[in-house]
Amino acid sequence: MAGEYNVTYITLDGHVEVQRYRYLYFVIMFTVYVLIICSNSTIVCIIALHRNLHEPMYMFIAALLINSVLFSTNVYPKLLIDFLSEKQIISHSACHVQIFLYYSLSSSEFLLLAAMSYDRYVSICKPLQYPIIMRKRTVTVCLVLSWVLPACHVAVPVAFSDNTAFCGSTSKGVFCNNLINKLHCVRSKAMAVFGVVVLINMSFLPVLFILYTYTQIFIIAYRSSAEVRRKAAQTCFPHLLVLINFSCLIIYDVVTDKLEDDFPKTVRLIMTLQMLLYHPLFNPIIYGLNMKEISKHLKRMFCSDSLNPNT
Repeated sequence: MAGEYNVTYITLDGHVEVQRYRYLYFVIMFTVYVLIICSNSTIVCIIALHRNLHEPMYMFIAALLINSVLFSTNVYPKLLIDFLSEKQIISHSACHVQIFLYYSLSSSEFLLLAAMSYDRYVSICKPLQYPIIMRKRTVTVCLVLSWVLPACHVAVPVAFSDNTAFCGSTSKGVFCNNLINKLHCVRSKAMAVFGVVVLINMSFLPVLFILYTYTQIFIIAYRSSAEVRRKAAQTCFPHLLVLINFSCLIIYDVVTDKLEDDFPKTVRLIMTLQMLLYHPLFNPIIYGLNMKEISKHLKRMFCSDSLNPNT
């Protein structure tokens, strides 16, 4: 095929003024990455160490926060290296590994949120059956499927892309995502259709399920006592905030793959960094502040001196 050649390295051309602001970029992103690791890990440790938090709802929250750490670790270290490098490049194979982890972990977030919504649905709408339905085995199966199913779905288009001829070596992103599809000599219609199937199965259907369960929860809560309404608001509101926030970011990622090449570079960079900067910090803040039991343990941890009667 004319113009086809083997691509060993892909240039990440989405950076703006990286040579001029490399150290500023590095300090900001390194600080955010440390905050992501510390904040998410702190809440995960609190859930692991306190037996009263060994309940399905908190297990799903811990899994969601672990997923955020994995998601960030897939992108941040390479991004930090690029800020200090003369050339922002990544090997062909490493790029596809990053794509696989990026979309697999993103899809896992939707499935974990769906599992959390089901847990809340059973807890509020079928409280007497809750201990029977949400057993340890059920929680384990939900957690395993939340990570295995996306991996299986995403592996197919990533493997296809890895074996597709490239006619370009410069991506307009700052890390590897669907933008590298524009580098293919020929974009397969079959893979485009399969990509839509993956999007529907791993994003659209989980969101529909979440909306259905929360609709049922709100109907039951509206017809019930003030205590039930308070419980529903306390446990469901944080999940909905996380869902709305993450859905908006995923929509942007999908849309950018369809945009024209002359889309402003600075705007593209700013929007891309939204998912990397505040979303992994959004989860621990929401759950740390809005979940009563977690918030209580956080206060005890950071305000131990003031709570100590001997001081």
